[in-house]
Amino acid sequence: MRKLIKPAQTTPSDASMPSLNGSKGGVGHSSKHESAAKHINGSAQYIDDIPVLPNLLYVATGFSSQAHAEIKSLDLSAVKSAPGVVDVVTHLDIPGHNDVGPVYGGDPLLAEKKVEFVGQPIFAVAATSLKQAKKAVKLAKVEYQPLAAQLEIEQALAAESFVLPTHTMQIGDSEQVLNSAPHKVAGQIYVKGQEHFYLEGQISQAWPTEDGGIHVITSTQHPSEIQKLIGEILSIPLHLVVSEVRRMGGAFGGKESQAAALACMAALFANRLQRPIRYKMPRRDDMIQTGKRHDFLNKWQAGFDDTGLLQGVNFELSAKCGYSPDLSEGIVDRAMFHADNAYYLGNAKITGHRCKTHTVSNTAFRGFGGPQGMMAIEALMDEIACQLGKDPLDIRKTNLYQADRTQTHYGQDVEQQVLPELIEQLETSADYRSRRKQIQTFNQKNTYVKKGLALTPVKFGISFTVKHLNQAGALLQIYTDGTMLINHGGTEMGQGLYTKIQQVVATAFGVTIDRVNVSATRTDKVPNTSPTAASSGTDLNGMAAQNACDIIKTSLIEFAIEHYSNQDTTLTANDISFKNDLVTIGSQSIPFGEFIKLAYMNRVPLFAAGHYKTPKIFYDRDTAKGQPFLYYANGAAVSEVSVDILTGEYKVEQVDILHDVGQSLNPALDVGQIEGGFVQGMGWLTTEELSWDNKGKLISNSPANYKIPTAFDVPEKMKVDLYQQQNTEVTIHSSKAVGEPPLMLAISVWAALRDACASTTEHKFIPRLDTPATPERVFWALKECQEFMGGNKLNGQVN
Repeated sequence: MRKLIKPAQTTPSDASMPSLNGSKGGVGHSSKHESAAKHINGSAQYIDDIPVLPNLLYVATGFSSQAHAEIKSLDLSAVKSAPGVVDVVTHLDIPGHNDVGPVYGGDPLLAEKKVEFVGQPIFAVAATSLKQAKKAVKLAKVEYQPLAAQLEIEQALAAESFVLPTHTMQIGDSEQVLNSAPHKVAGQIYVKGQEHFYLEGQISQAWPTEDGGIHVITSTQHPSEIQKLIGEILSIPLHLVVSEVRRMGGAFGGKESQAAALACMAALFANRLQRPIRYKMPRRDDMIQTGKRHDFLNKWQAGFDDTGLLQGVNFELSAKCGYSPDLSEGIVDRAMFHADNAYYLGNAKITGHRCKTHTVSNTAFRGFGGPQGMMAIEALMDEIACQLGKDPLDIRKTNLYQADRTQTHYGQDVEQQVLPELIEQLETSADYRSRRKQIQTFNQKNTYVKKGLALTPVKFGISFTVKHLNQAGALLQIYTDGTMLINHGGTEMGQGLYTKIQQVVATAFGVTIDRVNVSATRTDKVPNTSPTAASSGTDLNGMAAQNACDIIKTSLIEFAIEHYSNQDTTLTANDISFKNDLVTIGSQSIPFGEFIKLAYMNRVPLFAAGHYKTPKIFYDRDTAKGQPFLYYANGAAVSEVSVDILTGEYKVEQVDILHDVGQSLNPALDVGQIEGGFVQGMGWLTTEELSWDNKGKLISNSPANYKIPTAFDVPEKMKVDLYQQQNTEVTIHSSKAVGEPPLMLAISVWAALRDACASTTEHKFIPRLDTPATPERVFWALKECQEFMGGNKLNGQVN
C-alpha cells in the first residue's frame, strides 16, 4: 500500500497566531469544523437520516429513453395499479407553472409533449417505499416519435443552434495585430465536463403545514430559489413556503439549480396528498438526470514577439449546454472572463457560444466555467514556449499582469499584483529550476519512462457576475446567559462556512467560539438569500454577520456609557471593550454573560438583522465592459509526473502549492479546501471521463465506469503553503475566498503530462492533449510525438 504523506502546512499554528479580541478559537485560528465530531461519530444528521414520519411516501420518476422525441402516447394504467403506489402525476397535475429553470426557464418539472434528453422526467410516482416506486415507473408504456438529436458541440455550431445568444468581449484590434505579429500559433482543445459525485445524492423531504403551505428540507445551495419555485409550481405565495438546509454531504455547484426538481416534486405530492414526502435519487438516476460541468471546445489564434510576449489573441469558447439555458449564460461569461487566466492579453477578442444539445442541461460546477476558459490560454503558453525553445515558466512570467499592464479584456484593472512575487516564491521553494535540469537529465538517460514538470498560476475573480446576487443577510440573537445564535443565508456543504461564521461572531464580541451556535439556513429566518456559490459564501455572509454584531455592539456600548457614567466619570466608546470573555468598562471588567443579563434587564435589544452588499461591482453586457469582480484570488502549483511511454500510464509524483487566501480566517480549513480542490481538479483533468453513446444515453452512469480520484491518486509528496497577505479590498477580516480557485491549480498536472510527452521530441513539438488526459489520451499524444519524429512504433487511431 502506498504511504500517504500529510501535506506540510507552513501557516502559523494557533500558538503563534495573534488573538483578535482574546477570542479563543476565533478568527485566525485553525478551529475544528463545527460538525467534525458529528461527522466522525455518525451523529451529523442528513436528510435521509431524519426519522421516518408517519404516512411518509417515497418518490420515483419515469423518464425518457429518447434524446429527442415527441410523446405520442403515455399509458400509466399499470403504474397506478402497481403494489404500494398511492399517486401518479404528469404535467397536467401541476396547479401552477411547470418550470423549474433558475433564470430563463425551459426546464419543465415534467415533460409535456416532447422530450429533449435521455433521462428527462415524464411522470412521477409516490409509493409506500422507494423500491415499490422504482418498480412501478418501469411499468409505463410510452410511445415516441423520434426526432433528429443534436448531441455534440460541433453539430450545434454547424446548425448555429444555441440556448442563448453568442456574446463577445473585445479589447484593442486583435485582427490587425495578428496579421503583423512576428510569430503566430493556432490550436484547439476539447475539455470534457465532470460529474459532481457528491457523497450525499440529491434529496428533499416536504410536508404540508397547517396553513396550507409547505415546509421542505432539502440538500441545496440555494434555499430561496427552492422557495420561489415551489411557490410557482403550486401557485401559492412565498410566505407559505419554508425552505430549510442544515447541511449537505457535498455539492460542488451540483445543488445550486439541480436540487429544485426534487424539492418541487416532493412539494407537489405533499400538497396533493397532505402527507410527508421524501424524494431521494438513487446514484444512477442522479447521474443520468442531473447536469454536469460543461464540455468546452476552445479554439485560438495568437501572435507574439521573440520574447514570447502576446501581441494579440482570438479565443472562441463553445460550451455544451444541454437542452436548456440553466446557468449557462453566467458559466460561459465566466469562462470568457477567465480566458486570460493570469496573463495580459493586450489585444484580444473572446467569443462565447452556448451550444444547444439534446443532453441533460449542464450546470454549475466548482469554478463555474472559469477552469474551462483557462485551459486555452495555458495550452497556448506551452505552445509559445515550444515554438521559441524556451521554458514554459519563462513564457508564463513574461505574460503576467504587471504594474504597467493591468487592464483585462473586459475593462477591469488588476490592481493588486500578487502573482509575480507569489510565483517567484514558489519557484524557489519548490526548487523548480534545479528539478527542471534533473528531469532533463533523467529523460535523456531513460528510454521508456519520461518525466514532466509544470508551474501554472491561477487568477480567479471573486463575486457573482450577476450583480444583485452579491448580497447577504444574517440574524443574530444573544440570550441572557451570554450565548449567541446566528442564522445567515449561506449553506454548509462541508466547506466550513458555519465554522467561519461562528469565528467571526465570537471574535466580534471577544468570546470563545463555544458561546456561538450557527443554526440551519431557513427562508423564514433570513429571506431572499443568494446561492452559496461563486466562492462568496464567507465574503457575503461573514460581512452580514459582522454587520449584525456591530448593530448589537453599538446598542451595548451606548447602554454601558449611560449606565456606568457618573458625576466623576464620563465614559466614551473608547472606554468600552469586548475581550477575553469580559466586557471592560473604564477600569472595571464584567463577565460577558453578566453584562448581557444586565443589558436585558435594562431593555437593550439583543437581536439584530445584518445585511451586506458587495461594493464597486458592475458589468454592462452591451459594451462587454465593467468591474464584475471585487478582487482576485491567486495561486500557483508545481506538479511533477512520470509517464510510461509504452502504455501512457502515469503517476503524479510531487505537487507544491502556494495559494493566496488573504489573511486566513481559519488556516486549517483553508488548507483543506486547497487540497480538496486540487485533487478534484486533478480528477477532472485526468481520470473522470463522461461518456455517452451515439443515441445520447449516458454510459458513465455509476462508480464502476466513472473514476473519481482515490486516496491512492493523491501525490505522495504534496505540500501546501498559504501566501498570507491582507486583501487590499475591504473583506471580512481582510480574507480572500478559497472555495473554487484551488481547483484550477490542477492544470499544472495536465501541463506536466504534456511536458513529459513533448520531452520525447526534445521539446521541438508539443502534442494536443484533450481532457481528461487518461492514459489512453496520453498514449495517443505520445504517438503524435513519435510521428513528428518520424517513428512508427505505435499503431492505432485516436477515439
